[in-house]
Amino acid sequence: MTQRFNLTVNGVSHAVEADPDMPLLYALRGDLGLNNPHFGCGLAQCGACTVHIDGQPARSCITPLSAVGNARITTLAGLGTPDKPHPLQTAYIEEQVPQCGYCINGWIMTAAAFLRDNKNPSEAQIKDALSGLKCRCGTHVSILKAVKRAAAMMG
Repeated sequence: MTQRFNLTVNGVSHAVEADPDMPLLYALRGDLGLNNPHFGCGLAQCGACTVHIDGQPARSCITPLSAVGNARITTLAGLGTPDKPHPLQTAYIEEQVPQCGYCINGWIMTAAAFLRDNKNPSEAQIKDALSGLKCRCGTHVSILKAVKRAAAMMG
């Protein structure tokens, strides 16, 4: 049985007709046609599907539409713009982090929420905040440098 859901994604309202148990990720990619977040494992273990729900990072592959309510959803596309990128987006480019780019969504979205609440984090705190994410390309060292750079830009 489908229901109507009114989602606010990146500041824009959208109506979606779907099963209440459908993952938010499917609505974002399938119904709204967004390119980010990505489907990775489908089990909330890799982080490629990470979005912000009312500012908090959430794995959209396991978040049912019924749990979203009237929350504001932010995807990587809503974090910054080409003209005014988020400091993490700038730092990722400056540190030349991307290889395949598949996991970047999860790393940036998780780090953005972390840095919003932690203005001058230690390397250990950054590593701990990002510990649940996966990158098969092995760009972890570059990712850490980019997060440190963004923290300095934001601090």
